[in-house]
Amino acid sequence: MDHETDLLARARTGDTGAFDEIITLHRQRVFAIAYQILRNEDDAMDVAQETFIKAWHSLGKFDGRHPLGTWLHRIATNASIDVVRRRQVRPQCGLEGDLAVDAASRTTPSCPPAPGVGMDLRELRSRLDRALASLSAEHRTVIVLREVEELSYEEIAARMRTSIGTVMSRLYYARRHLQTQLKDTHEEF
Repeated sequence: MDHETDLLARARTGDTGAFDEIITLHRQRVFAIAYQILRNEDDAMDVAQETFIKAWHSLGKFDGRHPLGTWLHRIATNASIDVVRRRQVRPQCGLEGDLAVDAASRTTPSCPPAPGVGMDLRELRSRLDRALASLSAEHRTVIVLREVEELSYEEIAARMRTSIGTVMSRLYYARRHLQTQLKDTHEEF
């Protein structure tokens, strides 16, 4: 029995310490998923918390067919999509409040770039953030699930409760929009 399986078995018996260790193992990735979809740190933190609350209350329903992390990621994705739906798919106006947040720094260690390179990378990141923010929530979600989470079309369709054709269409238009928004970055960077 591996460590995570042991933690899960203990958590199912009500051991909150074991569940706290599960949270520690998965919180950065859960936050990153929510942030990539919502583009708002506060909302992503709320979704991460909601994810673990739902998981705690649903431990008995977890069947173990998929890894625990996959189950938690699915809960986070669905909770993020619910937030988007509650917003009535209102467009994100800007990133003024989000510029200080670098979701990648929460998930991967990074070395500071060499002087002179950092400015270019910051500008590229800023352009990418603006391009992602200009997508509708549905298009942004599909891009994140496919390109960041590397889910299949079938998995994305199941998570978003839509058809594979809709997923393919949204992915096509999202990629096309991003290409248009970022077409000059290849020459600049």
